[in-house]
Amino acid sequence: MYHERNYGLYIGGRWTWGTGSQKKGVLDPATGETIGHIPDATPEDIDQALAAAQAGFETWRKTPPWERAVKLRKVSDLLLERIDELCIVMATEAGKPLAEAKGEWLACAEQFEWYGEEAKRIFGQAYNGRDAATRMAVIYQPVGVVAAFSAWNFPALLPARKIAAALAAGCSVILKPAGETPASAAAILRACHEAGIPPGVVNMVTGNSARIAQQLIASPIVRKVSLTGSTPVGKQLLHLCADGVKKATMELGGHAPVLVFEDADVEAAAEACARGKFRNCGQVCASPSRFYVQDAAYDRFAKVFVDVAKQLKIGRFDQAGVTLGPMANARGLDHAKKLVADAVEKGAKLLTGGRVPVGFLRGYFYEPTVLGEVPDEARIMQDEPFSPIAPIARFKTLEEVIERANATPFGLTGYVFSRNLRTATLAAEALEVGMVGVNEVGIASAESPFGGIKESGMGREGGSIGIKDYLEAKFIKTRLI
Repeated sequence: MYHERNYGLYIGGRWTWGTGSQKKGVLDPATGETIGHIPDATPEDIDQALAAAQAGFETWRKTPPWERAVKLRKVSDLLLERIDELCIVMATEAGKPLAEAKGEWLACAEQFEWYGEEAKRIFGQAYNGRDAATRMAVIYQPVGVVAAFSAWNFPALLPARKIAAALAAGCSVILKPAGETPASAAAILRACHEAGIPPGVVNMVTGNSARIAQQLIASPIVRKVSLTGSTPVGKQLLHLCADGVKKATMELGGHAPVLVFEDADVEAAAEACARGKFRNCGQVCASPSRFYVQDAAYDRFAKVFVDVAKQLKIGRFDQAGVTLGPMANARGLDHAKKLVADAVEKGAKLLTGGRVPVGFLRGYFYEPTVLGEVPDEARIMQDEPFSPIAPIARFKTLEEVIERANATPFGLTGYVFSRNLRTATLAAEALEVGMVGVNEVGIASAESPFGGIKESGMGREGGSIGIKDYLEAKFIKTRLI
């Protein structure tokens, strides 16, 4: 599918395979087979992308906001028109069930619709000076060329959050998508092209991530960096940003604590948490991933959770009734196996799963796994699992569970289940995270700010706040003469 769509590098408004001869294979995670190739961008290709983005910025920054809005809405419309085709593309390279792929493409289109409207609402301030002859104002201007790096777990939504916000603000973008899932990102750029986004405003390069990041961030042309990725990668890119004092948004790893109090609707909470946890085969940075259940509710919660896990059907997206696809790659599968082995060794009980499913000799499949009575010293309670493994532990008091929930360097999301307003409010306020769901696990949407604190990142994507990271505030003081 990569060759027939002419996916490769997108630079200055045209698709190209670049100046080099090196290419990288892309695998179907359900079979391990190569489904296509992407070019490995050379330093010359990167320089061309930088020059194109700079030229594109000079054009786009002068484009009136209402005109930008029309084009962004057109991108959204194009994505919706071809959503069935795009679901197959995403499911093939990312392993998602078709229903999950469709949900992601709908969310992707919403980002362009939302930010098309936000382009019209970049409001400054005007206020009175200290004397009759003084005027003071703050205006917002686009920061410049953006280097955007996205991960493979949401191959359309993650690029869309960056591209849509940047374009709404008047910036140009060079996107480096994940090597595992480039075709979904390329489909977005195809829609941008057909929507009339001028050449150079949106660009895409593929290849060696570390080398591309170093060259892009070192260039004085790039003034803003946006990454969705792991915490270690985020720290590396922040070091690179520091050398050039580049503005940065970092949406990094997470390990979301879930607090289930005995007064909650325990069965409903367990079902919601299980379905949220196993979405995208557990490869979601914001998903519920550490489950602390108050003693009186523990047995009921664990039973329902296990029942949901056992109902999931494992397979490739084109098989009937599949609700759980493969993990994205071999290293993730290996990580999952080690986490389970460590937890069991430290005293956790294996309630279900814990192995590669019978009959799946190819691909990166792993059974939905539930661990009970998991001690805090188990690696899975400290390390981001990013796999279909749910560890459940007990707690007694609010004060105790808050201390345990906050005892990791992560701070992306947290979840609270309680019918008691006081308990829910105090717990939500005490969790050291950027986002909290109360009796709810679906918290991401186009109009909501998405991001974390501590080592889960900085800045926000989405919502009215998200566009601010692509703008610079300028103060103007005028004396009338």
